[in-house]
Formats: sequence, structure tokens, C-alpha cells
Amino acid sequence: MDLVEVCFAGAAAQAELLRSGELSARELTDALLARIERHDRELNAYRLVFADQARQTASEADERRAHGEDAPLLGVPIAVKEDLALAGLPTTTGTDSVRTVEAADSEVVRRLRAAGAVIIGRTRMPELGLWPFTESASAGATRNPWSTGHTPGGSSGGSAAAVAAGLAGAAIGTDGAGSIRIPAACTGLFGLKPQRGRVSLHPLGEVWTGMVAAGPITRHVRDWALVADQIRGSLPSDPVAAIPPRTSFVTAADTPPPRLRIALSLKPWGVGVPVDPVVRQAVVDTARLLTELGHEVVPRDPEYLDPTSLFGLAPRYLGSAAEGVAALDRPESLERRTRQVAALGRLLPRGLVARSRRFGERLSATANRVFDHAEVLLTPTLTRLPLRVGEWQDKPTPLALVLANQYTGFLPLWNIAGNPAASVPAGFSPEGLPLAVQLVGRPHDECTLLSLAAQVEQARPWADQRPAMS
Repeated sequence: MDLVEVCFAGAAAQAELLRSGELSARELTDALLARIERHDRELNAYRLVFADQARQTASEADERRAHGEDAPLLGVPIAVKEDLALAGLPTTTGTDSVRTVEAADSEVVRRLRAAGAVIIGRTRMPELGLWPFTESASAGATRNPWSTGHTPGGSSGGSAAAVAAGLAGAAIGTDGAGSIRIPAACTGLFGLKPQRGRVSLHPLGEVWTGMVAAGPITRHVRDWALVADQIRGSLPSDPVAAIPPRTSFVTAADTPPPRLRIALSLKPWGVGVPVDPVVRQAVVDTARLLTELGHEVVPRDPEYLDPTSLFGLAPRYLGSAAEGVAALDRPESLERRTRQVAALGRLLPRGLVARSRRFGERLSATANRVFDHAEVLLTPTLTRLPLRVGEWQDKPTPLALVLANQYTGFLPLWNIAGNPAASVPAGFSPEGLPLAVQLVGRPHDECTLLSLAAQVEQARPWADQRPAMS
């Protein structure tokens, strides 16, 4: 294979090429590093590139394979978001405000290394992961490989940009209110937020009052399954554990789904939130495809309790921002809008976050009633096309928060509930920007989502198209 083709092949195909001997880990790593050198000055996907360390680890992987060793990701380069701890470095979370060096890798990174992965770099995010775009005053803008005038989303925007541009075989993101699904949708990738507790966040424990989950962002469904199989599982110290999946994720991705009943909803959480007609049509087209594949698609909206209330989200979001800022070594170096969000969080009355969590439990139970009538829920991922770079830069912070809630109106509910939810590519707009739909699964049921998404990918192979980058 041509090395550019190899860079876009995805983690699963790269692992097979390495295992067959058609390619060495050093050759693959060098090819990706060359692409990073060529393209990342414009894209700004990486905060740090571990070139020397990655080459050394790749050479060691080749030596291990020559001695008969194997591992699921042996020699596969993977990028990790900058909110995951790496031994010997500060966990920067999109800021320049952290000086404390980590003594050990996060559990996700430890498991990647144990599976043989080459950690090629650390990807960018907005400060504290607060926004659905990846821009900051200190780091500048991370750009979408499909259109550099647009954002790749956030907060895992660097991870998505790296995979979409062929700068990594896969990347790890985190999702507290859509931050895996948003960038996957913006860049034409597959991003599944796993069930709460599926992937250990150790040493952090509970993050954003339990709303955050970590997981891969990938070109193919099978890439996601392969990487996620290596990092899934909880530790005794974790605050919550997911029920074990009924099979491996790779097996689920390789197994066609049975005939499913799929609920279709075009109603976002909240009132007065418009859905772009192009986005709406992408969902309708996907529903038609699912019907052609033999599934039953029925209109049915989740119940939201009081649809005018974001009480289950806003206090938890603002309170988590305030806690995140308070934990930084140098909070004075943060940009103005981050400090303003944290200030709003500090104004919350005592006990309001706890009350919001209790409200969220009722909201989750009510919303999950949709699965009394269906195995999967189909919605838009985002309510509109990707944002332009800097589109909200001059807007007052409270207005930007409202706009962000409207933009992501189909997403945060499933962080509150903890259900697995995936963004699945759904073609392109007339302007050439990626479109996506969201598939939400029953609690603890990533396997059905993987089987269904893989079936959609086979019928509509999105990874055949890629950004016009040499």
C-alpha cells in the first residue's frame, strides 16, 4: 500500500498490516510523523508530538514482533487528548495553567501501552473542555481538515482533526456533554461515547459530576471496537462500573444486527432550538437507509420532563468549571471567557449541584422510557453544520453558553443518563462539510450500536472519502 493510504487506513487495518509483515511499526510511525510535520502547522491538532519517543517505541515493537510477540495494538500509533495523564508531564486540559507533573500515566494510557500502542502525541482541546470548538487565546484555533475555515468541534477537537487528516491511526477523546460526538460529527468520523463507567478515568475518579466518559475517535467502526476493547473495564477504586458487554466490541462490530426497532426523534432538549434543514434531511435519509436494511423506524421522542429546563445540566457544568479552575496551579493565566464561566459557577447557591444531580436522575429515568419501545434512538448529532473558526469569539459569554446548548441540544442528556451514544457519518452538505446522525443505545449496550453502525458503514462506506490533503 502507498504510505498515504496506510496513514488513512485506520487502526484496525494498520494493526493487520503490521501483523502480516507488510509494514513495520517504524515505517508507519515515520509516515505519520511526516504527515504531522507537513500538515499540523495549519491544523494545530497536536499540543505535543512525541517524535523521538514514538520512533523508539515503534522500533521496540518491531523487535518484539521479530521475536514472536504480539499484542492487539502492537506498533499502532495512537494520539491522546491533553486531559489524560501522561507520566512526566503536566495534565494541561487545554490551558497554560498547570505546572504539576504527573507521576504516572492515566489508566487509559497505561492500557494502551500494555496493548502495544505507540503514543504519538497529545491532542488539543479548549480550556477545561468547556466549548464545542477547539480554540483558545493561548493556543489559537484547531482547524477542520475538510475546511480549515471551520472548527473540528470540541472539546476533543484535536483528536478528531488528527484522525481525519491521517495524522494518527486513532485518537482518544473524552465526552462530558458531547465532546467525542461533536468533533466526530464535524470531521466525518465515528465517535462513540461509551457507557458511564465502561472506561476507567483513574486516577481522576468522577469527572464533571459523573458526566464524563473516555473513548476512541476513529475512521471506522472496527477501529473503535479494537481500541475500546483494550481500554475498557473499571477498577475497584472507580466510583461506578458498567455491566460487562455481552461480547467483545470487535465481535459486535463484526456481527450484523438483528432486525431492530429504532425510534426517530428530531426534537432536541429545550425549546426554540431550530434544526438546520440539511441536518434534518441527513437524519431522514439515514432512517430510510435503516428501513431498507430491514429495521423498523418509528417516530418517537424521548420524554424530557420540563422541556424548558436545563436544570439537570447547567449547575453541573458551571460548578464543574469553577472546581476545575480552582484546582489549577496558575488560574490567572486563563482566558477571560473561561474565568467568566467559572465565576458563574461560583455564584451557584450551596447544594444546587446536588439538587441538579437528583433532578438528572429523574430526567434520565424518564428519557430512558423511549427504550421501552425501541432498541436504538436515532437523532441528529448537532443541530447545524460545523461552526466557522472564531464564529462566537466576540459574543458575550452568557450568549455563547446559550448558543452552545442549542448547537448540542441532542447530546448532553445522554451524559446525564450515562447511556452509550455514537455519532455516525451521514454524508456531506452541499458545501462539502460532514454531516452526522446520533445513535443512542440502551444502558450498557454499546454492542448493538456497534453492530448497527457497522452495518450502516458497510452500506454507506464513509471512510472512502477523505479531505483533500496530500
